[in-house]
Amino acid sequence: MTTTIVASPNIVRVYRNLFVNRLAHTLQSPAPDRETGRYYYYRPKRGGQPEPLTLDTIRRHLEGELTFALYAINPRTQRCRWVAIDADYDNALEDLLKLQWELRQDGVEAALEKSRRGGHLWIFAQEPLLARDCRVYIYNLALRLKVPVKGRLADGIEVFPKQDQLALAEFGNAIRAPLGVHRAVGKRFWFYGADYRLEDQMKYLLRVKKISAQELTEFVRGLEMPPEFVPQKYQPASWDPALHGREFRILDHVKVRRKNGRNYWARCPSCAQQGRDRSCDNLAISVSNPRLYCCWAGCSPEMIRSALGCPIHRKGGR
Repeated sequence: MTTTIVASPNIVRVYRNLFVNRLAHTLQSPAPDRETGRYYYYRPKRGGQPEPLTLDTIRRHLEGELTFALYAINPRTQRCRWVAIDADYDNALEDLLKLQWELRQDGVEAALEKSRRGGHLWIFAQEPLLARDCRVYIYNLALRLKVPVKGRLADGIEVFPKQDQLALAEFGNAIRAPLGVHRAVGKRFWFYGADYRLEDQMKYLLRVKKISAQELTEFVRGLEMPPEFVPQKYQPASWDPALHGREFRILDHVKVRRKNGRNYWARCPSCAQQGRDRSCDNLAISVSNPRLYCCWAGCSPEMIRSALGCPIHRKGGR
């Protein structure tokens, strides 16, 4: 028998105070994509405008009606209420426990949440913390413990926030909000350390010691981001028209709806093919380098190019 979960107004408020640093969010699609079988995330809109996260949305998330993802950074302050370390590879839990133990040596408590393939480690703040300092602290810790980091390696931890700072119109990267139901597996993942009831989980999270801005400042004093984790500047690959023909340009194939921040925004061709993105702004294209583009609903470059009839040809393929 499935137990009905009810999120009281107090639980909803506690959850908001712990996890919500800005009202921008994404929703996980309630049904899988017909072609890929994946449950993509999208930014909800009403009347063409982004719909802010509400207490009712949080309640529905906790009661399992929908699932949303949170952004770490508030671009007005460049600060975060939490840091999350996501690990979903072989031996991921072993690395998260290693990080959790080492954090404890600094007096930092971290709450470990189960996930589909590994876990998420959450650090909470007494007051919002500078995103850059959060990243410097965790990346130096991972380097010292020889914990793999995704990006540098194919498998490894991902640290949220993923950016040091954001422009006002930017969002950064979202992570699935805790204690909701993951639509892909129809399962709720709990924090270790408390009974599997919302009330007990909230009481546990409130007891977890929160890190102060002054403590974090001391932890990162004299530290910089390790050079191996600093993204390299993008260098466009050389292109010989005589060998490859005319270079693919995404702007030749889509209609730009608006320019906001560092990006152009247009309808994603893959979403359009599936009858989605009716607001025509899922596709972000870098203004400074239009070779860089990303669908916020999760469509891959291969899916976008295929929808345009310009498939990506890999080396060694036909």
